[in-house]
Formats: sequence, C-alpha cells, structure tokens
Amino acid sequence: MKENIQANSTMKDKLNLSKFSSIIKDFHQSYIDACAKSGLSLDNGNQLFYRLIELVQHQVEHPTKFSLFHQSVRKPIDYYQFGLDFISPLIDFENSKILHFDRIERINDQLARGENVIFLANHQTEPDPQIINLLLKKHGVPFSSQMIFVAGHRVVEDPIAIPMSLGCNLLCIYSKKHIDHPPEDKPKKVSHNQRTMKKMSELLSEGGKCIYVAPSGGRDRVNAQGLVEVSPFDPQSIELFLLISQRAAKPTHFYPLTLLTYDLLPPPSHVEKELGERRIAHHTPVYLSFGEEIDMDHFPGSTSSNDKKEKRNKRADYIWNIVLQDFHKLIKMRSKD
Repeated sequence: MKENIQANSTMKDKLNLSKFSSIIKDFHQSYIDACAKSGLSLDNGNQLFYRLIELVQHQVEHPTKFSLFHQSVRKPIDYYQFGLDFISPLIDFENSKILHFDRIERINDQLARGENVIFLANHQTEPDPQIINLLLKKHGVPFSSQMIFVAGHRVVEDPIAIPMSLGCNLLCIYSKKHIDHPPEDKPKKVSHNQRTMKKMSELLSEGGKCIYVAPSGGRDRVNAQGLVEVSPFDPQSIELFLLISQRAAKPTHFYPLTLLTYDLLPPPSHVEKELGERRIAHHTPVYLSFGEEIDMDHFPGSTSSNDKKEKRNKRADYIWNIVLQDFHKLIKMRSKD
C-alpha cells in the first residue's frame, strides 16, 4: 500500500550483524543487572529478554509494514502488554513522580467530551511511550492505553525497537533530523509525512484523541559538558499541528508535557543515520510534569509583532521554556531523592 512505510525486505543486508550481536549482548547484560536492582529474579529477567529476542528475530525475517496510523497490536501477541512488562523492571516506581497530577483530571474531562488533547513534549529515551503508560496506569488514568505517539521512522525500522512499537498507537513520520538522508528519498518522505498529517486531521475530527508529539524532532542528548539538554522545539512543527487542529471538526487543547526519563535507556550522544544503536539499560526513577493548558493564540510576546514567522518562533520558544523550566524542577527533585 502507498500508505505504508515500506518494510525493508533486505533488513539483514542493512544490519551490520557483528555490530548487531554486540548491541544485543550489551543490552542483555545491562538489562539483567537493572532487573536485579528492581528485585526481579534472574530467570524472570532472562525470560523477558529472550522473548524480546524471539520477536526481534521474527522482525529480521518478516519485517512488519507500519501504516500511517498504526494501532496497538493486542492479538495474537499482546505487544502492548509485552512492552509494559519489559520496561517495568527498569523503573524505580517507589521514587518516580508525576507533577501536577490534578491537571490530568481536566484532560480526562476534555477527552470524555469528545475533544482532543495534544501534548507538546520533550523526548528522552526510546521507550518513553511505555514509561508514560506505566506511570499513568499506576495512577488509574483512563486515557493511558489510548494515547497516540507521533513516531519517527527509526522505531518502525529498527528490529530491536519494533516489538515495542507494535504495542503503541503511532502516527508514523520521518523526522526533520532524518528527512534529508539520503537526499534522493526526500520527496518520498515529504509525501509520506503529508499523508500522515492528513490522517491525523481525520483522527482529530473524530474527536476524543490524545496525541503526544516531540516538536524537537528527536530525543534530548548530552552537551559537551555531559549534561542532558532539552532540545529546542521546531516552530514549523508546532505551527503545523496547530493548523491541523484548527481545521478539525472537534476542538483541540494543547498542553506542555515534560519528561525526565533519560537515564533509563540513554540515546547515543549523536544522531545516528544507520540502524543499530547501542542500548544500555538502567534501573532508575522517572518523572513526568503536566503543564497548564496553553493558549496558542495569546502568550507572552504574541501581540508585539504582526509578522507570522516571528509569532511562530515566539510561540515555540514560549512552550519550550515551559518544558525547560519544568525539566530543571524535575532535576532538582531527583537530586533530593
């Protein structure tokens, strides 16, 4: 189908198998060590990891084709539950926290009325969807399993990531960090993204949709000093989501969402163009902070200029700064625990 991100039938040819073997070995050892810190037995930790390897092997041999809007696969394999089961031992739930939980009640009410909610968030680690789901489920939040994540192509092409991705509701796009690589594929990728945005418009018109998007276009990474930085938000990305929401038949509410999840499975220090990134897991607390609903038309500096581009830039900076400030609050909270 034209709608699909075409799965690569020669995935094995694209993978550096010796590198892939090393990635699996390191991931396994770190995962087992992290599980031990959580109190999970060695047998149960190995059982979860070996199940992942079985699902990875299946993807190498029979790659999944992801549609523009991929819906969580629950049968015959419950990939959603597997993703939660696999990531759960990595989270120190006792010390994990959600800030401003009271705002979730308002979000629940808006979704129950058939309105939409879009979270403009930072993105820190590959299993952020599972982390968010696990924390929200622990607190009985009804929309946790229904969230839709705007996902870059890597999580639907990397065989290690795919078993987790299959359990999520995804709007599949090519992020700005990868859309130019290779240059000859850019027109096809742009066309794909346009079709995905059209599908999102249809979903928002249906109403009752909760969507997570990272306007940075990728994960936060460490700077030269070794500190994790919240990547700047792309003004054009935010503008696109705003325009699509304004054309929908149902109203849409925008909220900032801040994640401090980096240590659980840190990304590479730089953006990698090819498949096969190193994964080292840790047992760690994770943190979420839900911001106040954003007035996308009226915000500090919104009336100081009639220039549309300048207003887009100020809107993106304003939302990014909310996330950045909450991120620093989460960092301080973690340091006190």
